[in-house]
Amino acid sequence: MPSRKFADGEVVRGRWPGSSLYYEVEILSHDSHSQLYTVQYKDGTELELKENDIKPLTSFRQRKSGSTSSSPSRRRGSRSRSRSRSPGRPPRSSRRSASASHQADMKEMRKEVLEVKLTPLVLKPFGNSISRYNGEPEHTERDGMLHRNAEEKFHLSEEIRSMSTQYSLRPRREEIKLKDIDSKEENIVPTKGSTLLKTSEVLGTQPKSLEFGGVPGVFLIMLGLPTFLFLLLLLCKEKEPSLLNFPPPMPALSELWDTRAFAIYFFWFSLQALFYILPIGKVVEGMPLADGRRLKYRLNGFYAFLLTCVAVGAALCRGVELHYVYHHFLPLALAAATFAMALSTYLAVRAAWAPPAALAPASSGNAIYDFFIGRELNPRIGTFDLKYFCELRPGLIGWEALLTTMDITHDGFGFMLAFGDLVWVPFIYSFQAFYLVNHPNEVSWPMASLIIALKLCGYVIFRCANSQKNAFRKNPTDPKLAHLKTIHTSTGKNLLVSGWWGFVRHPNYLGDLIMALAWSLPCGFKHVLPYFYVIYFTVLLVHREARDERHCRKKYGLAWEKYCQRVPYRIFPYVY
Repeated sequence: MPSRKFADGEVVRGRWPGSSLYYEVEILSHDSHSQLYTVQYKDGTELELKENDIKPLTSFRQRKSGSTSSSPSRRRGSRSRSRSRSPGRPPRSSRRSASASHQADMKEMRKEVLEVKLTPLVLKPFGNSISRYNGEPEHTERDGMLHRNAEEKFHLSEEIRSMSTQYSLRPRREEIKLKDIDSKEENIVPTKGSTLLKTSEVLGTQPKSLEFGGVPGVFLIMLGLPTFLFLLLLLCKEKEPSLLNFPPPMPALSELWDTRAFAIYFFWFSLQALFYILPIGKVVEGMPLADGRRLKYRLNGFYAFLLTCVAVGAALCRGVELHYVYHHFLPLALAAATFAMALSTYLAVRAAWAPPAALAPASSGNAIYDFFIGRELNPRIGTFDLKYFCELRPGLIGWEALLTTMDITHDGFGFMLAFGDLVWVPFIYSFQAFYLVNHPNEVSWPMASLIIALKLCGYVIFRCANSQKNAFRKNPTDPKLAHLKTIHTSTGKNLLVSGWWGFVRHPNYLGDLIMALAWSLPCGFKHVLPYFYVIYFTVLLVHREARDERHCRKKYGLAWEKYCQRVPYRIFPYVY
């Protein structure tokens, strides 16, 4: 059975039967047997059209002619072969009985027309109608249309306009809603001699909403995260850690800064960069960018892990003592934080000269916010991808199913990811081991077996869910995925509603949280401190899920609403 091209609720252009003119319509439904789409015109007329009589909005450009034909009902002198009439054409019996005086009156009325300035059409999105850039307005193209069309004029007969709303092939179920939309559109059209509205008002755009509390929020995060990290590590080193003694006394800066520790961290970073550029491992393409390009990525993380193990083994044979890492954990953390801040500054400076096509969808134009979220989507030095490298190597090796995640496709590379990849991940995700050195805890074999089983369960959920999503995004027609049910969207992509992604909306997050709990359980239950990791991770993933929800609702519209109805639970089954 052939797949449908357009989704329910999508706004497209439909050809009026018997003519060559296309008008804006909304897709109401699709008959899989007859392969006909039921569409609704703006005046309420509903027709059934073939797929080749429907085209997306992006395939049209506004006409520059001053034609007075602005609706199917206004075309005169053409014979329609369709089984339905234009909504504005009176029945044949009335045309036959029309007197010559009435025709003269109509000619006279057509001369008395209202002349207005034409502004670009403001589209009220129906359902899952989106623009190409993840729901963001195409500023450059539409701004150009504004200047080209601001002086265009058309003549609109009020009599014909009223007649065009008298006849519909079916009852207009949303007549009141359409009138409200029409009244709003009329309000933005300036009368002759008036000034044009602001571009953002005419285009119907709104200022981009900022996440993380906006500029004040990200500023506090950038100040608070490094401070909180060091206070947490200092509290963990105490023999009797207590939240009542928080914050612990801060040591002198000379005790925290160690030039040798910084040199060791820089050597570690450089060694991983060397392993990254080795011509081993397969090369794959990432997700399509806004301009249609696909960047290439080399997947050699497993080889980098093996080479790292060999390097560590060689260091041990030469007498290097690994307990240096524990005793200099705070100086190493400070070195990583300093390096991350320097890298963030470099990224912000180079992003100032980045072309518009290279900017991240999450960037805002505000210097402070973009310093945090990242202005450039994929900063590269030659073929060396800085974001991809920092996500996978210095702090976390082997996480390869990354190219379809929000970190790569949506967020820029700034302080948020730089500090998270280089500082937060290596020093917080190993927090339980750091705690156990000073606060050992005996674990029985049954308890150890339970913890291992829990860890494996979380890993299976995490790995299988990510692999299923990654395989489906790369090749939705893969025969191995033919059993999965999907929902079609106006982007041309499908949403999985079965398998792991029919269980909860984010099964990979569920697996991640199960593994986080398994990492914390060996520390026992004497103190809440080692469970900071799982508590923080829960907050992080719930917030990330909310970001995903807003992004997907904006991108997929009506299709996402249907998906949420099919899969009601976000992360925890029957809970959340």
